[in-house]
Amino acid sequence: MPSVRRVSHEFLQRQGLTTVFGNPGSNELPFLAELPGSFRYVLGLHEGAVVGMADGYAQATGRPVLVNLHAASGSGNAMGALTNAVASRTPLVVVAGQQVRSAIGPQANLANVDAPALMKPLVCWAAEPACAQDVPRALAQAVFEAQLQRRPTYLSVPYDDWAAEADENCLPVLDRSVRLAATPDAEQGRRLAGQVAAARRPALVLGGDIDSAGLFDDAVRLAERLGGPVWAAPSQFRLPFPNRHPLFRGVLPAGIAPVSRAFEGHDLVLVLGAPVFRYHEYLPGRYLPEGTRLIQVTADASAAARAPMGEALVADPGAVIELLVKALDAPKTSVGDYRPAPEPLTAEGPRLHPEQVFAALRDALPRDTAYVVESTSTNSSWWRQMDLRRPGSYYFPAAGGLGFGLPGAVGVAMGQPGRPVVGVVGDGSANYGITALWTAAQHRVPLTIVLLRNGTYGALRWFGGLLGVPDAPGLDIPGLDFTRVAEGYGVPSRHVTGIDELRAVLAERPDHPRLVQVDTALTTPS
Repeated sequence: MPSVRRVSHEFLQRQGLTTVFGNPGSNELPFLAELPGSFRYVLGLHEGAVVGMADGYAQATGRPVLVNLHAASGSGNAMGALTNAVASRTPLVVVAGQQVRSAIGPQANLANVDAPALMKPLVCWAAEPACAQDVPRALAQAVFEAQLQRRPTYLSVPYDDWAAEADENCLPVLDRSVRLAATPDAEQGRRLAGQVAAARRPALVLGGDIDSAGLFDDAVRLAERLGGPVWAAPSQFRLPFPNRHPLFRGVLPAGIAPVSRAFEGHDLVLVLGAPVFRYHEYLPGRYLPEGTRLIQVTADASAAARAPMGEALVADPGAVIELLVKALDAPKTSVGDYRPAPEPLTAEGPRLHPEQVFAALRDALPRDTAYVVESTSTNSSWWRQMDLRRPGSYYFPAAGGLGFGLPGAVGVAMGQPGRPVVGVVGDGSANYGITALWTAAQHRVPLTIVLLRNGTYGALRWFGGLLGVPDAPGLDIPGLDFTRVAEGYGVPSRHVTGIDELRAVLAERPDHPRLVQVDTALTTPS
């Protein structure tokens, strides 16, 4: 019989999980032995960057991705980045090494005590097989759970299991497949279509799952049939709708009271592909205005169950969009033209206003550029200037955890090698995932990192005002020169000081990674 390792490698190969993002330790080496030539191991220098790159890659490709981490220490280092993958419903399959079975109980060095519990409640499923012969089946469950629930899973495997001989009951896993279908039945469909058609003033709220599922253009067709305003759900990690479309009203604020105010005058709010809602700032009030009804459609059963208001239908949003487009009459008039961006604001002194930087990105780069954004203090400037009309144009750290932007950009660029990709990061957030530059250099990823340097944690300064803490320490980060850091990792860099120089640099099309550092004025998220 073949070894457990060989059966596991064959299963992963048949499932298409042949790109592995990892940072291995001694416990992981036996899994990596005899890795087939069709596999690609993408080494990251820190586990947070590893998960960030895998998160971006999985979102860009729409497929599960294997992540290889080291026992408790490596898994612990990755947990901050894993929160973003959980919130964006990214199907990561995390396989971590464990001490040999006989050494776990005595807690030998590098033993992961109660390994599944370490990653809960972050992941949707975590396990350590009870015996070596159960490893292939458990690995298959990790893959299928990640696919079905669209969330990371975690499997801890004692390293002596990989060389163990498989038994005949290990082999059927090679031919397994698991599929999910969630289409509303006829009665559910009729009821939903009737509710939407009867609404006098409906509003549409779209979540990141719309873009993740490839429904961007379908959402536009539905919105134009409805003819009402469209918002992106609060705490948005993907853009589900063109941001300059005449029906688009922007990203909903992440507070209870302002969300409720936005819905004033609407008798129906239809939420597709989003939780209801992911609030951030504590701004209490009524969840909904008087007379407003909310219907949520999501494939995420957990999001439906925990919502504090409205009715929910757990179903594929794509099937619901198709149903509603067929049920609703075509609009009698055009919705109008896309809105142009305003003239960018300028800053006093030598620094550029972020709006100038974003206007340059908008004008100088191809229209299908994908942006991975982690510059939170420039959020309002970003949406004032950008014009994003393509699916997969925008990625943001879904749980707000810093460290996604730079690694995520590397992962998105590796997942979509034929598409221009730009990472837009602040000098505060860049430090959390800076080692991803080395991976980009080693794989010669064609990627542009635009780093906005304002010398402070701008979003925290804004929050200090909101929370009445104007004198908090630790908010300034002077003296950082990322061009020198990037050059040390093997990434060519440039410090740009003027808008004309920036536009000229952005017009270049290098076939390798590069970093462009721009000094910018301090702005606030809103």
